[in-house]
Amino acid sequence: MPENCNPNDCPVSARVKTLEKELDRYREGSSETHRQMFDRIGALEKSDAVQDAHYRAIDAKLDELTIMVKELSGKAGRRWESLVEKVLWAVVAAVIAFLLARIGL
Repeated sequence: MPENCNPNDCPVSARVKTLEKELDRYREGSSETHRQMFDRIGALEKSDAVQDAHYRAIDAKLDELTIMVKELSGKAGRRWESLVEKVLWAVVAAVIAFLLARIGL
């Protein structure tokens, strides 16, 4: 649009050309903006896929650790029971030995 022309007083063809130029400028800007948005969305999708793989690996390792902890706690419990059983037998044997010593055997 000519600089010295009032929008209401300018000829229609000049206004149309000005509008076409503005429309072209907006289209170029919006295509660039859309391209940038699609690039960002693509980067986010790739990042999400990598993060998902990491989460799966962590989950698998946690499952393995849970199994190992259960196995180890079971072994420790059995060891403790065995130790308590041996101590009880030792106490019973000592009591019996004491009683037999008192009787004179």
